[in-house]
Amino acid sequence: MKKSASELSTELSNLAKLCQDNSTIDSSLYQKYDVKRGLRDKEGKGVLTGLTQIATVLQHEEVDGKLVPADGRLYYRGVNVNDLIAGARREGRFGFEETVFLLLFGKLPDAEELSNFTDILATQRKLPKNFVRDVIMKVPTADIMSSLVRCIMTLSSYDKRANDTSVENVTRQCIDLIAVTPLLAVYSYHAFRHYRLDKPLYIAPPREDLSIAENILYMLRPNGKYSPLEAQLLDAALTLHAEHGGGNNSTFTMHVVTSSGTDTYSAMAAALCSLKGPKHGGANIKVVQMFDDLKRTVSDWSDDAQIEEYLTGLLRKKGFDHSGLIYGMGHAVYTISDPRCRLLKQYVKELSEELGYQKEFALYEKVEEMAPRLMAQERNLLKPVSANVDFYSGFAYRMLKLPTELFTPLFAAARVAGWSAHRLEELISGGKIIRPAYLSVIDEQPYHPLSER
Repeated sequence: MKKSASELSTELSNLAKLCQDNSTIDSSLYQKYDVKRGLRDKEGKGVLTGLTQIATVLQHEEVDGKLVPADGRLYYRGVNVNDLIAGARREGRFGFEETVFLLLFGKLPDAEELSNFTDILATQRKLPKNFVRDVIMKVPTADIMSSLVRCIMTLSSYDKRANDTSVENVTRQCIDLIAVTPLLAVYSYHAFRHYRLDKPLYIAPPREDLSIAENILYMLRPNGKYSPLEAQLLDAALTLHAEHGGGNNSTFTMHVVTSSGTDTYSAMAAALCSLKGPKHGGANIKVVQMFDDLKRTVSDWSDDAQIEEYLTGLLRKKGFDHSGLIYGMGHAVYTISDPRCRLLKQYVKELSEELGYQKEFALYEKVEEMAPRLMAQERNLLKPVSANVDFYSGFAYRMLKLPTELFTPLFAAARVAGWSAHRLEELISGGKIIRPAYLSVIDEQPYHPLSER
């Protein structure tokens, strides 16, 4: 018999409770069986599950035979990311395309290789005929990450070799996805803005003479204009978000799904779904929202006492979302500093001066300085805490007038490069399906006929 809406809601609520009652595992069992929850040991160090040549994340240095916390360092294929960004800026060019080449092919390109590769990306920066109309515009949503997943899975239908997992074909597919993901993100936002917010619709085709960072700003803004510093900041942000080793959630997802032998589109969609989670790719949104709340709550942004009172309230679950967190502070690996945060902060400072956001930047700096001390006092922390890359990235995007709906999708557009490199590495050097062990902790039960239950 068909149920009413009220009856259905009650039944679903009861089923959810039944699920919760029978799916809760005694937390003491994790300690009893020495389960590495979250694939981390008691000290928070990641459990070794694989090898990679793509990125190196360092947070310690050896002193007198002992590892001690140090300023964080990040290397792409052995090249310090600081040098990548500084080199491109010193030479007056954009560096994300060079970073993509390095991640995919394991070497820095020479001038001819970089020019050829940039031309390939520009050539592939296009979508199938009527794709925007038939796919992106049909189901507009504020959840641009979900739109990206849907679009990328749909693109597989246009690829006659979608299931070919040869290295040559996967390389082609990855380059195509690196080229078109920024388009998918921007166009999905425009569709949402038009159909859900009743704003004018404009779809600007990308220009072959512009870099990926420039094209994002060009396609997003109605007048297509941007300053050189704005484009440089976005280019640096894309470079810093392109890769972060094999241990982060979404990249590990890419390895796991690739190891099953599935196609590139499915593996990329899985990685996107992983990044979408607020514990991973959506963190910079929480930072911006927290600062919006701080600005409303604290009347004098230069008053250290007011700011300290606000931050202490956050840690005591008395402010903002009552989570007890100061968003943007702390990292699973870095302790003394996150190198990505330091690099991005330099650009953010410059752009804040160019656009007149010095007061907001000073507030961010003040919170960055005060939060680690307050966290140590309130939490009795045994290791240092510093700002992570999310701390300044949301502020950077705000100054660039990027809509909040695009914060995580643009992170994803950059990380497609790293995911692609890891997919190729897994295909070439992996070979075994990734299948971790789970211990069953339920007793055997007899089966009873339906009439006896």
